[in-house]
Amino acid sequence: MHPKIIPVVMCEGAGIGLWPVSRNTMPKQFIPLFGRDSAFQRTARLLSDAAVFDRLVVVASTEHRFTVVDQLQAIGVKAEIVVEPVCRGSASAVAIAAELGLARDDAALVGVFAADHVVQDGRLFVETCTRAAAVAAQGGIVTIGIPPAYPATRYGYIRPGSEITDGAHQVEAFGEATDSVQAARYLADGYLWNSGNLIFNAATMRAELEAFETDVMTSIGEAVANGGHELGFLTLEPRAFAKAPEVSITAVLERTQMASVIAGQFGWSDVGCWSAVWELSEKGANGNVVEGRGYVVDGANNLLRSEDALLTVVGVNDIAVIATRDSILVVPKAMAGKVTDVVALLTANGEPEAGSHREIHRPWGKYLSIDLDTRHQVKRITVKPGGVLSLQKHHHRAEHWVVVRGTAEVTRDDEIIIVHENESIYLPIGCVHRMANPGKIPLDIIEVQVGSYLGEDDIIRIEDIYKRC
Repeated sequence: MHPKIIPVVMCEGAGIGLWPVSRNTMPKQFIPLFGRDSAFQRTARLLSDAAVFDRLVVVASTEHRFTVVDQLQAIGVKAEIVVEPVCRGSASAVAIAAELGLARDDAALVGVFAADHVVQDGRLFVETCTRAAAVAAQGGIVTIGIPPAYPATRYGYIRPGSEITDGAHQVEAFGEATDSVQAARYLADGYLWNSGNLIFNAATMRAELEAFETDVMTSIGEAVANGGHELGFLTLEPRAFAKAPEVSITAVLERTQMASVIAGQFGWSDVGCWSAVWELSEKGANGNVVEGRGYVVDGANNLLRSEDALLTVVGVNDIAVIATRDSILVVPKAMAGKVTDVVALLTANGEPEAGSHREIHRPWGKYLSIDLDTRHQVKRITVKPGGVLSLQKHHHRAEHWVVVRGTAEVTRDDEIIIVHENESIYLPIGCVHRMANPGKIPLDIIEVQVGSYLGEDDIIRIEDIYKRC
């Protein structure tokens, strides 16, 4: 009987193919696209089958670590959370997983899974992982391939070779389709899509990384060994981590003799563009999908998604219309892959909407910018029960806080003031202040900033329970 799989979920990537909903500040893995759960939450639930999987490990960025905590708490799943100083590519991610697995068990089996992929048949997914684990327990590295539904150019490909055991084949080759003609050729030759999911013997993976990508394994091994615990997270040593070259794990899998592939029939998608969202969504009349406030007249097979504004389309077919609080995207579904080009154009022109939302999440809660001009800004701030903002001051702005729900405990210089619903408080320029939510319900306030400079870099943090000073 082999050990349980240690599941490691990688929360990397910005998901720019789903702009404007997915951006750096809140990427697609944390956004509910189908129902109430995000892709990350769906994945975490799948990997919580205690008969097959050991305790979950999640690897996240510093920016999104508290979002991981919130989303796991919302679904009642516990995990060890590891914080990457920066993203260094999939080889480093796999090296982290191997090291963490070996820290638990010399015979550890580790599964590496993406946080932003969607599986339609959870039972078959777990069954496939179990079969892969049986192969990995013999010292192997198992990739999960997906029988292709069409000649995709955005996925990598794997060619299965001779059969090792029932359903598992040696990997004969990896491929990248540069165009649809090559992708069609791969389909004709029996290639599978490369899902990026891996299940492996941790000792084997470490040995193969040491053999083929020595610098990656050395740097990551040092970063894990010299990491520390802070606020409940395992943090990797940043200087050692930064030395790791940015390398794809495919560079190892192409050279190792230990790689095999198992086909997964569980209905998989990386949800890389809006056409994929339409394909996976429940259809309404005439094949239209509407999320939020939207109406279609004399149109079919459209995707409408709105966070706030009312959307209406008339007489068009096969388009996606996506509206957030600050941006609107209109694209034919057949050209949805071009959204990444739009984001590149916005980034090159310095448009903040390329990577940032108006609603920004923080460890203590979130804030939404409602109105902004040269001398004032209005925000709606929500503080979680028990949440505490940093003790801070500003050189260029004063603030007015109006409590609209809950109770605020406000520090203003030497005073501590309780501000109740429908009450307000004034914070003059230069005063040292802090807000906390001592209650059991979320605290909502409207903040009005007035001053000559309103940028976030005019926050001088003096003390912070989240270690951001």
